[in-house]
Amino acid sequence: MRALLRSSVLLLAVLSVLTGLIYPLMITGAARLLFPRQARGSVIESGGRAVGSALVGQPFDDPRYFWGRPSPTPSFSYNAAASAGSNLDLNNPALTAAVRVRVEALRAAEPDNVAPVPVDLVTASGSGLDPHISPAAAAFQVRRVARVRGLTQDAVRRIVADHTEGRALGLLGEPRVNVLELNLALDAAAPPSRVTP
Repeated sequence: MRALLRSSVLLLAVLSVLTGLIYPLMITGAARLLFPRQARGSVIESGGRAVGSALVGQPFDDPRYFWGRPSPTPSFSYNAAASAGSNLDLNNPALTAAVRVRVEALRAAEPDNVAPVPVDLVTASGSGLDPHISPAAAAFQVRRVARVRGLTQDAVRRIVADHTEGRALGLLGEPRVNVLELNLALDAAAPPSRVTP
């Protein structure tokens, strides 16, 4: 019995060191070596300081910026510690009301824009943290952003095109635009200090 207990404790200690210490350190080291940016959270920097992650959206509602997808996460928008979709059914009156409010906010920001509002500007993603919008959602906002920033629409379209990512491996997913990276590029083209909302 004593021998069995000793071998069980020894096996537990060896497996704990292997799976709880050595394996995680090896995987972390390999990730930092092979994928250094991703292993550190895909951090986006501006002016030498971290301003966000390429994987987590941020709230933008200033007219001089492109707006992302709505976020229904609890406590505050884009709460990465509480990732969750709204789970509202298409027939749920609360979803209909929320979409109506978002459409009205987009229309109020640019009353002359009569184009159909892209669905990703008024509905949340499954995680509530999506940092991307579709190229159509970016195109819908070009005129407003150009006007407020004093840029030509063509200049803003070029910035959007430069920040449009294609399908992964050429076939997975849909083209998308990272809202934070796009807004940082806009700030570089027309700094907010020179923009009057």
